[in-house]
Amino acid sequence: MASIKDVAAEAGVSVATVSRVLNDHPSVSADARARVLAAVETLGYRPNAVARSLRTDQTHTLGLVISDVMNPYFTELARSVEEEARALGYSVIIGNADERPDLQDHHVRNLLDRRIDGLLVSPTDGGSPLMLDAVRAGTPMVFVDRWIPGVDVPVVRADGEAAVRDLVAHLHGLGHRRLAIIAGPAATTTGQERVTAFREALHAYGLDLPEDYTGQGDFQAESGRRVTEGFLDLATPPEVVFAADNLMALGALDAVRARGMRVPDDIALAAFDDIPWFVHTDPPITAIAQPTGELGRAAVRALVDRIEGRPPQSVTLPARLVVRRSCGENPNPVQRSTS
Repeated sequence: MASIKDVAAEAGVSVATVSRVLNDHPSVSADARARVLAAVETLGYRPNAVARSLRTDQTHTLGLVISDVMNPYFTELARSVEEEARALGYSVIIGNADERPDLQDHHVRNLLDRRIDGLLVSPTDGGSPLMLDAVRAGTPMVFVDRWIPGVDVPVVRADGEAAVRDLVAHLHGLGHRRLAIIAGPAATTTGQERVTAFREALHAYGLDLPEDYTGQGDFQAESGRRVTEGFLDLATPPEVVFAADNLMALGALDAVRARGMRVPDDIALAAFDDIPWFVHTDPPITAIAQPTGELGRAAVRALVDRIEGRPPQSVTLPARLVVRRSCGENPNPVQRSTS
């Protein structure tokens, strides 16, 4: 049976080049790729991933635990993770935590049992003993989107604070003064960060965030609907509802429409985490967009650096405000990028 060394000799390239071609790595020239593939065909070479993992004590497999596979943000994140991992010679096993810490730990435990080489996690809370034990045991790990404060793990995330400041400036410029927020879970760093950034941005304009204008959600649509119904029942409802993620924004939109009200004529709506659907709603929804694809790719690169002995780096990328028409904007929208 032909070996990878036989393929390299037949193609006139190094074993490393053969490996990169077989793993579809983009750094190989078209000529070298063609020669390697021709040699593979001529020799009938078939790589044995199981045997390779036994020889190297590596499985070339990464684990990814995302918070909610039904959330389009995490679906796109998972896709970019899988694509970048494949380009670097790794496969990915995905676990969906469904915003439940117990289910998150279930997936982490199973992935560790499968001898994955490293783990990407978007934590559902800030205190999983299992993940802390895994970090202490030396498991290569990277947090993506969310993180656990005080844990020495690289974090790949977007700068939500700057984008929230841009949003509040935009809303203030439109004349809105009564602004409410549907916050994410307080146990998550993104839930804390977005409500804090929103409150501080309001204070910069001399505006308060009353307790009645702060609703506790869970990053899922039903909570957005429930919180918005509470806002609409107030004696003085807010002029704007800012949902701290896309699913809660869709729930908020449902609540407004169920009352026979219209956005933005009766109440304005903005969201964190832009999704393709938002351009198709009536009106299209003003939202903060994260560079989701690049976050996923950067997280994989950081994890592979850790696995392969290179120093991994935390990465913070800019988010941007996408102005549409759900807050009473001009019909000819523009986009703003955070600095």
